[in-house]
Amino acid sequence: MLVAARRCLARPRTALRAFSSADDTDRATKSMIAGFWSAHAATSSDVALVCKVLSAPGHLGELADLREATQSEALWDDPARAAKLLQQLSVLEKRGSTAEKLVQTLDETKELFDLALEESEDDVVASCVASVEAASVAAKKLRAELLMSEPADASSCFLEVHAGAGGTESCDWVDMLLRMYSRWAQEQGFSTDLVNAVPGEEAGHRSICLRLDGSYAYGWARTEAGVHRLVRISPFDSASRRHTSFAQVRVYPLAATVPGAQDIRIDTKDLRIDTYRASGPGGQHVNKTESAIRITHLPTNIVVQCQSDRSQHRNKETAMEMLRARLLQLKLLEQENEKRKYTQGLGDNSWGSQVRQLMLSPKLVSA
Repeated sequence: MLVAARRCLARPRTALRAFSSADDTDRATKSMIAGFWSAHAATSSDVALVCKVLSAPGHLGELADLREATQSEALWDDPARAAKLLQQLSVLEKRGSTAEKLVQTLDETKELFDLALEESEDDVVASCVASVEAASVAAKKLRAELLMSEPADASSCFLEVHAGAGGTESCDWVDMLLRMYSRWAQEQGFSTDLVNAVPGEEAGHRSICLRLDGSYAYGWARTEAGVHRLVRISPFDSASRRHTSFAQVRVYPLAATVPGAQDIRIDTKDLRIDTYRASGPGGQHVNKTESAIRITHLPTNIVVQCQSDRSQHRNKETAMEMLRARLLQLKLLEQENEKRKYTQGLGDNSWGSQVRQLMLSPKLVSA
């Protein structure tokens, strides 16, 4: 009798748990549906704004002029100008095709989501949610590119990172930033090339120069310019104490792809060119010839160096591109100062000037 009574008492509890589980599932489903429609509406709004900008007379006129210019018979008389025109045309056409694909994706996902709810296809519903999230990211990226209106924003760039106060910690921090920017560039679809790297005494690098090639590489990367601060428990300290290190990031647009950069003239008598043996791992060639190049621009005291290639001539060409980029950046800053635009200086490569701060601790991670 007692056992039977316990079984009778247990049945309502089991039913209650089953009901509670079903109720939680219903709430999760309703929340997912509401989130889908909310994300779909927000993404549709962004795409509509992008399409409105792309259909403006000014944008369509620019696209028509570029198509007419690239179809000219005299296009390749000036290879540098031809490459620039083709790149600009590719950027504009890619924007249009991306916007069309986003509109098509949102329309198809909306219909498929309704059908999946009627048929209770959970896998299809999850796929629709993922598609809208991906479309949202692409729409926000495209909208941000439309806001990049500076002449140099669409160009490739050089990104330099220099160790500041902190010794070995700062050198390791430079190495961490190098890996971070390399992975970010790959995710953005940019090609990367490590132009120059000066190794630290114990670990990491004293300085590095990374070339980013791709559409709007400078526009995306230029906001990283400034001092970056890292606070963490040092892996190089046997007492496991907390250390602070600094690194300064500088970003320069590639002069060859920027309108008006042809006005920059470099006189050979203003240059001091030094050759030296490349540092780093040895081998049968790299440390036996003076293939590394250091160029000093005497009027501005700008110094660039390159040792990424085994050929001294190719290193010199790369170093000259870096010098043109530095001079172009200097020219752009002068123009901004003349127009009295707000510009934020990089500041000292030490405490109080950082644009980003990272604190790594076993109990705390903040940015």
